[in-house]
Amino acid sequence: MESHLRIVFAGTPEFAAESLRALLQGHHDVIAVYTQPDRPSGRGRALKPSAVKELALLREIPVLQPLSLKDADAQAELAALKPDLMVVAAYGLILPPDVLAIPRLGCINVHASLLPRWRGAAPIQRAILAGDNETGITIMQMDVGLDTGAMLAKASCPISLRDTGASLHDRLALLGGDALLGVVDSLHDGEELIPEAQDNALATYAAKLSKEEALIDWQQSAEVIERNIRAFNNVPVAHTLLHGEPVRVWQARVLADDISVETPGTILRADKHGLAVACGDGNVLLIETLQLAGGKALPIAQLLNAKRDTLSPQTVFGL
Repeated sequence: MESHLRIVFAGTPEFAAESLRALLQGHHDVIAVYTQPDRPSGRGRALKPSAVKELALLREIPVLQPLSLKDADAQAELAALKPDLMVVAAYGLILPPDVLAIPRLGCINVHASLLPRWRGAAPIQRAILAGDNETGITIMQMDVGLDTGAMLAKASCPISLRDTGASLHDRLALLGGDALLGVVDSLHDGEELIPEAQDNALATYAAKLSKEEALIDWQQSAEVIERNIRAFNNVPVAHTLLHGEPVRVWQARVLADDISVETPGTILRADKHGLAVACGDGNVLLIETLQLAGGKALPIAQLLNAKRDTLSPQTVFGL
């Protein structure tokens, strides 16, 4: 057996960069990195490389950025690398059957859920939105379906009542790197991994996030709104209107003992602890961190020093 597996890595955002970082710390031979083309970013719209590309260049690994892997030339370029294994994590491009067949050991994927629950683009946020108590990482053998391949390893992660999309992302990114390294080490050592087929009857779909669904509906229950706020922190961020201006809600919690008969969205009280807001189920949500139009995200205690009139009781969000 070769002393090192020839690994091609494919990924784009920071979540994927953690998996690449784990492979490199494990001293595996990453011979090339595939990532999405540089995208315009910021006010100046300058092209920005992905987190995976930045890490690969830092480690002097060749970077390839094809627009598609369906192209025959792109497939020939990959085949010429003679990879033993292709590792994919949040790459963003579909791998057609001809690509899946190129590596000697196939292609494996780092997915941020306990499959078959939450197949698809946004498993981290969907788990929070659904009120799941647990999520995790699945290392899967890739096939032509959407996250339907046989599972090689799983690692679970609890979801706390204060977890946000951002905090859970960061924990799962690290967990994904560890789980991936374990599988790749086993493949390197020649250990037999027994793939476990997914039960399709248990599958759920994690649709891509949209800015529109992050608009707070104050007719919903305080519990649902609170989960939305946590899930959409930090992308695309839950938002509403205040005095006709868009505002972003970054942090909130349910006041379980409070009851309101006011119109949903009405500010009931404003103090250093936050804004108590009526919700559609009669329960109350305490907004703790808010971003006014043109401003920064700040704790309510700070906002009240300068914007007390704007946030006064009986003001109604959503108008």
